[in-house]
Amino acid sequence: MKWELVKLRRTGKFFFDLIGTERIRRNILQALPFWFASLLTGLVAVAYTKMFAYSEGILQDILHWHAWFIFIMTPVCFFLAWLTIQLFSINARGSGIPQVMAAIELTSPRHESKIDKLLSFRIILTKIGSSLLMVLGGGAIGREGPTIQIAGSIFRMVNKWTPSSWPKLSKQSFILTGAAAGLAAAFNTPLGGVVFAMEELAKIHIRFFRTALFSAVIIAGLTAQGLLGPYLYLGYPDVGKLHFSIMLAVAITAILAGVGGSLTSKGILSLMRWKKSFNRTKTILFLLVAGLIIATLAFFVNGEILGSGKVLMNTALFTNNKYYPWHTMLLRMLGSIICFNTGAAGGVFAPALAAGASIGSYVASVSEMIGSNANILILSGMVGFLTGVTRTPFTSAILVLEMTDRHSVIFHLMIAALLSNIAALVVDKHSLYEQLKKDYLDEVIKDDQAPEQETVASEMPKSIPI
Repeated sequence: MKWELVKLRRTGKFFFDLIGTERIRRNILQALPFWFASLLTGLVAVAYTKMFAYSEGILQDILHWHAWFIFIMTPVCFFLAWLTIQLFSINARGSGIPQVMAAIELTSPRHESKIDKLLSFRIILTKIGSSLLMVLGGGAIGREGPTIQIAGSIFRMVNKWTPSSWPKLSKQSFILTGAAAGLAAAFNTPLGGVVFAMEELAKIHIRFFRTALFSAVIIAGLTAQGLLGPYLYLGYPDVGKLHFSIMLAVAITAILAGVGGSLTSKGILSLMRWKKSFNRTKTILFLLVAGLIIATLAFFVNGEILGSGKVLMNTALFTNNKYYPWHTMLLRMLGSIICFNTGAAGGVFAPALAAGASIGSYVASVSEMIGSNANILILSGMVGFLTGVTRTPFTSAILVLEMTDRHSVIFHLMIAALLSNIAALVVDKHSLYEQLKKDYLDEVIKDDQAPEQETVASEMPKSIPI
């Protein structure tokens, strides 16, 4: 008995010494802020998801009550969403992904204050409030891009709260990991979050932050799953009984979707450049006209232009109403172009997937594909359109794969991603996010330089004494 006790004590001492080594202690301390930030991200993402769905539900209830009310709701909500951005944080507008990309490039000591203009607590509140107003008015926006900026802001805040004596990774790693955790929590797609961080955001090798990245994605994703359940964003569509001949239809769908995604991006940027000369009065007038255009199209042509488009995707994949008319895809593209240029908060991930689904649906109807064969074209269209917008083919394929848990069609989705990426490059060599990132970088740097120039000018003598 005594020998067993001595042996147990020795074992415990060995274990304590192992844990007490400097390297392991440092790794644990280094990981704790990431774990805490990941938990917060998961909780906020779940709350945001519920509020977003609730806002969409309120709009539908109002429209079922009196459909004409959309002519009041849409313009008013568009204006209030824009006003929220103007009053509280101008850098909370749009998707949020270009802001995160810009913040990653600004991670150096001399740009410390500039990052706070792109990622902060004020950004979180403004982003959520503005996007909820937009979707309440029927705006064709998604919550996934905003969730990425929200998550990046949470990780940025936790990084700043961490004591200076605390062993920690670089600010760049924190923001990168936060973006990946945000996407994983928004879509319940952990692999998609990891691939997105590497393909779209990372400027450093993954080996420098891989442990933090994987653990953050897992914790944020599990937190979301724990509160929402182990859900799939789009369920389990039937994609059985596929023949090799379907590859031709997949290729056609992918090319059309890739071109559509790239054209949508060019449309967004072209309208944005046209609006740059607007004063406040013209901007408000544009908001009211944009709201009336969306309302008119929804009331008289097709209500599918409204909202994130998730209902459209679920209807196409899981009901017999798989075939949408040709104008649905044009309306989804137009909805994204108009709503993104309101200057309010809102992403393009979900609207891009919905537009791609409508393209796949239309190709399926033209080629007379029936049953489960239509589903593979719908999924291919989703991958292709998202690739056309983001130029991240592997992220797009992995996201759709994880949303539907259809591993049997991974090769179909990969082919769709690669073909759509090539087709999109013909229209424009750069992604929407890459071009918007440059605008945010220019704005943030210009804002910081302006006060410095004013200070220098005020300190200069008005006349040189003789």
